[in-house]
Amino acid sequence: MSEISSQSIRQQVDAIYQRESRRVFATLIRLLGDFDLAEEAMHDAFTAAVVQWEETGIPDQPRAWLVSTGRFKAIDSLRRRARFDEAQQEVVQRLEGVAAQNADRSEQDVEDDRLRLIFTCCHPAIAPQMQVPLTLREVCGLTTEEIASAFLTSPSTMAQRIVRGKAKIRDANIPYVIPERSELPERLDAVLTVVYLVFNEGYAASSGDTLTRRDLSEEAIRLGRLLAELLDDTEVMGLLALMLLHESRRESRTTAEGDLILLEDQDRSLWDREKIREGIALVERAIASGEVGSYTIQAAISAVHAGAPSAAATDWTRIVEWYDLLLQATPSPIVELNRAVAVAMQQGPDAGVELIDAILARGELSEYHLVYAARADLCRRSGRDAEARTAYEQALSLVNQASERRFLVKRLQELDESRIAPE
Repeated sequence: MSEISSQSIRQQVDAIYQRESRRVFATLIRLLGDFDLAEEAMHDAFTAAVVQWEETGIPDQPRAWLVSTGRFKAIDSLRRRARFDEAQQEVVQRLEGVAAQNADRSEQDVEDDRLRLIFTCCHPAIAPQMQVPLTLREVCGLTTEEIASAFLTSPSTMAQRIVRGKAKIRDANIPYVIPERSELPERLDAVLTVVYLVFNEGYAASSGDTLTRRDLSEEAIRLGRLLAELLDDTEVMGLLALMLLHESRRESRTTAEGDLILLEDQDRSLWDREKIREGIALVERAIASGEVGSYTIQAAISAVHAGAPSAAATDWTRIVEWYDLLLQATPSPIVELNRAVAVAMQQGPDAGVELIDAILARGELSEYHLVYAARADLCRRSGRDAEARTAYEQALSLVNQASERRFLVKRLQELDESRIAPE
C-alpha cells in the first residue's frame, strides 16, 4: 500500500476508535469478566487493525472484527503465560467455547453490551459515590479529569473511587447483565445520572479545544432511547426529551471557528425542528403522567426556550416557575445559579446578581467558573463594569475549556474598549 493509503487507513482506524472503542470494550468486558484484560485486549485489537486493514481493507463490520480479534488476543495472552490458575483456565475455556457463535452476534446484541455494563457499574452493592464515576470512566471513556470536573472534586479523589468500584465488581462477582424489570428501579437513578453526565460532557466539554463532543452527545441519546424501549418511565422520557431539545441547538452554538454563541444570540433557523418536535412531545407525555421529576422539569424549561420564536419572546416568568419547582425536586446550588439567571432576565440583572452573591456568600460554587461568568455578564448588563471585570477574571482563572476561555477574553476586551471609547 502507498504511504497515502497507509495514512488514510490509520486515520480511519482513529475515527473508528473514537466512535466504537467503548462499545468494543463493553462487549469484551462481558466476555472476559475483567476490566484490565478487556482494556488490554481492546488496544491489541486496534493495533492489529492498523496492520491488517492496510492489507485487507476495512471490514464491513469493523466493530464485530475488533471484538473477535480482541477476544482471540486475550486468549493468546493467557495461553502465553507460564501457568494458569483456575480462573484463567475458566476464562480460556469459556472464550473458546463461544468463539464461533460470537463471530455472528447481531448488532443489537453488541449495542446492548454497553447498557449491560452501565447497569453493572450501577449495581446497588457498589457505593453510590462510586457508581456514576466508575460508569463514566469505564463505559463512556471520559477521563478522570473530566469526571472530577463534573463532580467538582479533585482528580486524585475521583481516581480512588474508580479503582474501588472496579475492585468491588471483581470481588463481589457482580454479573454483567441487564437486571430483571423488578430490579430496575433501584438502579435507574444512577443510570440516568450517567447518561445525563455523558450528554453534558458532549454538549459542553469540561476541557479541550472544542466546546462540544458530538460522539458523546449522540451516544447518550442512543442510550436514552434504549432505556425508553426497556422501561416505560416518565423520568426516562424526561431525560430523553431534555437531551433532544439541547441537541437541537448544536449547529447554532458555535461559530465556524468554534467560538461560543450564547443562546440569546443564536440563529434559531439552524435549530433542528425534528428533534424539537420529538422532545416537546416527550415532555408533554411525561407531564401528562402526573409524576414530574427533575429531568422532566429541566426538559420543560428547554421546551419553553425551544418554543420561543426569538430570545425577546421567551417566557421567562414560566421558566422561573419551572426552576422554583426544580429547586423543590432537586435542591442544589447549580439549580439556584440557573434560576438566578432566569430571574435576572425576568426582573433585571441586579436581581440576578443579588441571588448569585447569596450563593457565593455560603461558600458554594467558589471553584465553579460559570458562577463568576454569570455574575460578570449580569454586572456588565447593569453597567457595573468594574465588578464585571473582576468576575470575568475570576472565571478565566478557573476555566479549562478553550472556547469558553476565548469568549471570556473577548468580553474583557469589550469592557476595555467601552471604557476608552470617545464620548
